[in-house]
Amino acid sequence: MFGNLSDRLVETFKNLRSKGKLSAADIDATLREIRRALLEADVALEVVKTFVGAIRERALGDEVNKALNPAQQVVQIVNEELVNILGGQQRKLAFAKTGPTVIMLAGLQGSGKTTLAGKLAKWLKDQGQTPVLVAADLQRPNAVNQLQVVGERAGVEVFAPELGNGKGDPVKVSKEAIKFAEKKQFSVVIVDTAGRLGIDEELMSQARDIRKAVDPDEVLFVIDSMIGQDAVNVAKAFEDGVGITGVVLTKLDGDARGGAALSVSSVTGKPIIFASTGEGLDAFEPFYPDRMASRILDMGDILTLIEQAQKQFDDVEAAKMAEKIAKNEFTLEDFLEQMQQLKKMGSMKDLLAKLPGAGQMKNQLENFDEKEIDRTEAIIRSMTPVERRQPKVLNGSRRLRIAKGSGTTVTEVNSLVNRFEQAAKMMKTVAKGGMPQMGGQMPGMPNIGGGFVGKAKKNDKKKKGSKSGNPAKRAAENLGITPTQGGSGSSFGL
Repeated sequence: MFGNLSDRLVETFKNLRSKGKLSAADIDATLREIRRALLEADVALEVVKTFVGAIRERALGDEVNKALNPAQQVVQIVNEELVNILGGQQRKLAFAKTGPTVIMLAGLQGSGKTTLAGKLAKWLKDQGQTPVLVAADLQRPNAVNQLQVVGERAGVEVFAPELGNGKGDPVKVSKEAIKFAEKKQFSVVIVDTAGRLGIDEELMSQARDIRKAVDPDEVLFVIDSMIGQDAVNVAKAFEDGVGITGVVLTKLDGDARGGAALSVSSVTGKPIIFASTGEGLDAFEPFYPDRMASRILDMGDILTLIEQAQKQFDDVEAAKMAEKIAKNEFTLEDFLEQMQQLKKMGSMKDLLAKLPGAGQMKNQLENFDEKEIDRTEAIIRSMTPVERRQPKVLNGSRRLRIAKGSGTTVTEVNSLVNRFEQAAKMMKTVAKGGMPQMGGQMPGMPNIGGGFVGKAKKNDKKKKGSKSGNPAKRAAENLGITPTQGGSGSSFGL
C-alpha cells in the first residue's frame, strides 16, 4: 500500500544522511521532498500542511542542532509526527461492563463491511469472546447469504431472520438481535448494516435509526484504503451524520497510494482500531500507529512478527529445539516441523515485508515463489526417517530417488542438503553465544540476494575464501554469514 511513499521517503533520508551538519536550506529541501511524496500518495492537503509544519518547527530547533547525528534526529522526528497523524496511541475496543458488547459497522457499499464482519468475529473468537453476526443489511442483493457464508467460515453464529434483497426492517432485526444475544449469552454482537454506492440521506437516516435502536458500544466506520482523497469527505459525512467511534481500514494489501490511511484519523479525530491486510479471514490485525509509521519508513515491524510467532510457537518446544541446536542434534525432521509452524504464520512475502529494509528488497520479495517452501517440504518428506536424521547417508542413488519422489531435481536436493548443513553450523555458533546475521542461507527460506533454495543459480562461481585480517570476521564470511552492520543500512538476519 505505501510502497511508493516509502521509497520516496527512504531516498530523501538517504541523501540527508550524507551530510554531517544540516543547514536551514537542507531542512527546507528535505521538507519539499516530503511534501511532494505525501501529496503524490493522495494524502489530504490540510494533513500535509500540518505534518510538514510540525516537522519544520522541530527540525529547525535545538533538538536537531545539538544532536550528535542531525540527519538521524530528523528521521526520528518524521517518525514521531507520522505516528501522530496516524492517531498517536493504539486504541483498543471498548467492551460493555454488563451485557453483550454491541459493535455496529457502517460504511459505503463495496468497502468490505460484510467480509470484515467475519474477520472481526473470528478475531474476537480467538480472543476468547463469543460473537454473533447480525444480518442487518437487507438492501444489497444476497448480502444476508454472504454474511451467512462468512460466518460459517469464521465458525460463528449468524442471526438472520430476514432474507433481505430489499425486503425487511433492519431496525427491527437489530433490536431482536440484542434480545437473541442476551438469551443465548453471546458476549459480542456485530451488526452489519447496509451501505450505498454514494453518500445519501437514506443511508444516514437508516444508520442513525439502527444506532438509536441498539445503543452500540462502538460504531466502526469501515473504509476502503484505495479510494484516496474521497476518503476524507466520506469519513466526515459519516462522522457528522451517524457519529463514529473508530475507523477500520480495509484492502491495505492493495497497490493504491495509501492517502486514506494517513488522512482519515487526522480529519475525523477518531482512531484507526483495525486494519484488513488481505482476503483471508486471518488477514486482520489491530492497528498500531507506531508500527505502521515504522513500516512506511522501511524500519520494519518486528513487534508484529514476534506476536505472530508467539501464537504459533510453543515455549516448551522452542526450549527443546534450542537444546537440540546447542548439542548439534538439529535434524531435517526438526527443520520440517519448524517450517510447518512458520507456514501457519501466513504468507512468507508478508512476513519478510515486516523486516527492516524490506523496501530495498522489493523486487526479490515480489518474485518470491511461495510454492518454494512446499517443494522444500516435499523433498524432506521424500526422505526416510534415517535420511532426515543423518543427511550424511545421502549418496547419489538416494538423492536421485528423493528427487523423483518429490518431483524435483538432484540439484535441488543437493542445494537443500548443503544449505541445511551450513545453517546447522551457524545455529550451533549462535547457541554458543555468537550472534551472526545470515546472508539468506536458511534452507527453504528466500535467499535475499536473489536466489531460492532448490533453484540452481546460473553462472554461480565458487566463492574465494575471505581475506579479512579479523579471524572472527574471516570465519563468518567463509560460512556465508554477514556480520551485523551499523549505520543507516538495513540487513536481514535472525
